[in-house]
Amino acid sequence: MSSRNDNAAAAVIAFASGAVIGAVAALLLTPKPGHEVREKLSGLTESAAEKMKRYAREAKFRATPRTRGDEFQYDGGDAWI
Repeated sequence: MSSRNDNAAAAVIAFASGAVIGAVAALLLTPKPGHEVREKLSGLTESAAEKMKRYAREAKFRATPRTRGDEFQYDGGDAWI
């Protein structure tokens, strides 16, 4: 089951990094003056790092299995209250 979670997280990270690489390539290949492209790239790099961290945290949270609190189940023994 762990490999399934690892594969899902790797797929999300690969998709997100591919999207970022594609966006940068599109910016670099557009017919605009160099200073405009540099301004756009500087704005993207600042926000892209934070977005990637946030998306990675969300993907990891969604890929991890959730428990229902099974560790506190009554086992039938006597207990002090």
